[in-house]
Amino acid sequence: MDQRTSPPNTRQRLSVLKSLLRPLHIVDVVNISFYSFLSILSIVFHSRVPEWYWIVLVNTVGTALVYTISYLSRNRVEKVVYLRLVYSIITIAVVFKELYLLVHPIHPTDYDQSLIAIDYFLFGVHPTRWIYQFAHPLITEILQIVYTSFYLLPVLLGIELVKRKDYKTFEETLFIFVYGFYLSYIGYFLVPAVGPRFTLHDFHAISQELPGLWLTNTLREIVNIGESIPSGTASPMNYVQRDVFPSGHTDITLIVMYLAAKYHSKIRWLLWTIGTLLIIATVYLRYHYVIDLIAGALFMLLTVKSAPILSHLWKRWVSRA
Repeated sequence: MDQRTSPPNTRQRLSVLKSLLRPLHIVDVVNISFYSFLSILSIVFHSRVPEWYWIVLVNTVGTALVYTISYLSRNRVEKVVYLRLVYSIITIAVVFKELYLLVHPIHPTDYDQSLIAIDYFLFGVHPTRWIYQFAHPLITEILQIVYTSFYLLPVLLGIELVKRKDYKTFEETLFIFVYGFYLSYIGYFLVPAVGPRFTLHDFHAISQELPGLWLTNTLREIVNIGESIPSGTASPMNYVQRDVFPSGHTDITLIVMYLAAKYHSKIRWLLWTIGTLLIIATVYLRYHYVIDLIAGALFMLLTVKSAPILSHLWKRWVSRA
């Protein structure tokens, strides 16, 4: 029974629901949807996730804030654009740490040996060991810097779009980035893994085997802190975030490079150069297997192909009387 043949009360309730949801942009919807997804997982697996109630509480508050921001700013386009950017950055960071509390307890099996086997089948070598022949402190320094700049790339592209005052394109782009992050996060649940720096190499020897020049050790430590293994952590492999497959760095970086070309970004050559080096860095610095990069590229294609469809469906649904 569709809307045209549904009873008056049903049509009225549906109309009220749509009026309540109309202030939400698709980026708000995907954020709220992922909050809900993680909250449901936390409740279902509460016996394995000691912090489940905190996750539910944080996500409930996040949902309320997202709706409040969108509702109060619904007629202030420029204001809501900046607010959506800020809260989305915070949300991605918060959700990433929620994954730390959820992925391993829910799916405690690591699939590194399978990923290693696939890489060896494809290339006849272990790529992180093969590329070591090109190691040099200057190369390591450059690649560690660009690897750590990962989160800046979508922000730089977003800032350019805002400066153009192309708010519609900016919000669609923001949605693609957020949606891309969340799709890769789902991959972490499906195929947990810790990466070659733990399995094919001695994690504690990386600074000696891949020394940089000035910033490498500091930036490497920042990355480790972000993955919950600050310096001095005993048995870091047991505590590191399971965020290897697919490579989110590859997924989101390719999205940046694609959108930079699509929207004729003035800094597209810079983004393409940094993005290419960044993808190389994921293997050179031993964070990822090559199969992770291949999966990241496939997730990128899934994201850019499906995002416009979801955005169109949402707009059409809320606009129908």
